[in-house]
Amino acid sequence: MLFRTSRCTPVALAGLALLAACSPVSTPLPAPPTEAEATAAPTAAPTAMPLPANPDVILATTTSTQDSGLLDVLVPLFAEQTGYKLKVIAVGTGQALQMGQEGNADVLLVHAPSSEKTYMEGNYGNERLLVMHNDFIIVGPASDPAAVKGGSNAVEALTKIAAATAPFVSRGDESGTNTKELALWKSAGLDPATERPSWYLESGQGMGATLVIASEKSAYTLTDRATYLSTQANLQLGILVEKDNALLNVYHVITVNPELWPKVNYDGAIAFAEWLIEPGIQSLIGEFGVDKFGEPLFIPDADKTDADLGL
Repeated sequence: MLFRTSRCTPVALAGLALLAACSPVSTPLPAPPTEAEATAAPTAAPTAMPLPANPDVILATTTSTQDSGLLDVLVPLFAEQTGYKLKVIAVGTGQALQMGQEGNADVLLVHAPSSEKTYMEGNYGNERLLVMHNDFIIVGPASDPAAVKGGSNAVEALTKIAAATAPFVSRGDESGTNTKELALWKSAGLDPATERPSWYLESGQGMGATLVIASEKSAYTLTDRATYLSTQANLQLGILVEKDNALLNVYHVITVNPELWPKVNYDGAIAFAEWLIEPGIQSLIGEFGVDKFGEPLFIPDADKTDADLGL
């Protein structure tokens, strides 16, 4: 205990030392707690967010969501807000749907509406929710040997490319982009994927790698706008054909049917699907890319229907 001295009066005796000392005064102790204070319950400490019973969720998605950088934003934010950890497998939409069909993924984020409908009709998916869209574009070298620059008709542009025997690089991987490309060739009355003319090349790779190959070969290719914008600084390719309604690129999230595959993490899958269409996340998707490219890379669509987009 600390003490402090008080002022005192000395007692003086001739020839003797000072014998009397001052009496110490102690610092007052705090008053004891009242009965109510003594029995009051302590303030509860903030509790941490409970972790999901099974936090690991396998997401099979397209390379465009990864190459565009969107998943770099969504994946850690989903973990932070929900406790779920997404394991991302970026492949073509065809491969993603196959993974779901075989029970090797919990949830899908894909962009091939016709293939998705077939998947759902097979009872492989439980929920299918509209998330967002962007568009496809035809890009190519500045020399533009097929003279398609400035056009807004994709089928017409592909017809010109074939007539000029100008090099064209296809993904050739059954992805959503590849599915769209083949449908456009069919509308043009052409089938280079089967006939395999020398000017038609297949990369068998994702969109980012296919763009690099097309750039190196001064070739045309079909790409989603998001991947092109996020990689254009490293490419010698420009946008030549765009704004055709036939080039709409729509993304849905699909949960794998737990009745077919009881071991899938359905709780995690539905948590991700519902999280993607929350207003705050939709706003984030709509803002993604604006700061860097001056335009969003994806348009949020959770408040729309397939019919609103002409599907």
